[in-house]
Amino acid sequence: MFRPDLPQSRRYSVFSLAELIYHGTVRNLRMSHGNAIIGLLTNLLQSAIFVGVFYIMFVWLNMRGAAVRGDFLLYVMSGVFLFMTHTKALGAVVSSEGPSSPMMQHGPMNTVISITSSALASLYIQVLSMVVMLSLYYALVTPFVIENPAGAMAMVLLSWFSGIAVGMIFLAIKPWAPGFVGITSSLYQRANMIASGKMFLANSLPPSRLVMFSWNPLFHTIDQARGDVFINYSPHNTSVAYPLILSLVLIMIGLMGEFYTRKRASVSWGAKR
Repeated sequence: MFRPDLPQSRRYSVFSLAELIYHGTVRNLRMSHGNAIIGLLTNLLQSAIFVGVFYIMFVWLNMRGAAVRGDFLLYVMSGVFLFMTHTKALGAVVSSEGPSSPMMQHGPMNTVISITSSALASLYIQVLSMVVMLSLYYALVTPFVIENPAGAMAMVLLSWFSGIAVGMIFLAIKPWAPGFVGITSSLYQRANMIASGKMFLANSLPPSRLVMFSWNPLFHTIDQARGDVFINYSPHNTSVAYPLILSLVLIMIGLMGEFYTRKRASVSWGAKR
């Protein structure tokens, strides 16, 4: 939309950008479901189903001995929550509105606001679902103790951040090959059901098996989170630095790719999809 270019202070620009991101986040939250309570309950149900399925799998396969000595359900939830946070962030970034979207015809709107809003919306709903599930488990089932809550929350945020980073790579490629990105991103998310390491501990893997999972940033964040949640576990084969550095590198590559794509955007791309 046409509007006069007026001189703006840096402070005004920052507040204006924050306001646009806020409204974009609210819009993304309401896109999934008009009723916020129903949207939260849907996400809670997804998380509860994942926790229930993996709990039954551990019991059925007699794998409880491979878990950390402590609350077994908390062990399962620590893996599922970070997996869900990473996967939802990736999906939100990949499905965010690109340069050919009709929303980009509005003057203040740009792809950075769209990506940031989608990522924040996914984080909000995941953290809220996690807090509700843990509160219900604490109040209705059994009290539990998280050894380092700040560290565990930092790993949740790092899982979210790494999901954004991987999603940025897919988003930069998406306008050029939407079908390829759809298949590849789905394969990555399905592969993370195993490759994320939420079913086992990194310390229990032999070196020959460890190299099969150590490429995955989510494998590192889940293992580090369990070191923060449980007093009886100290991760030795994973690090915080690897997923952080890898995520920063992927985001920089994704931003460069997105900038290149945005400069060559065509309205016809949206018509093809």
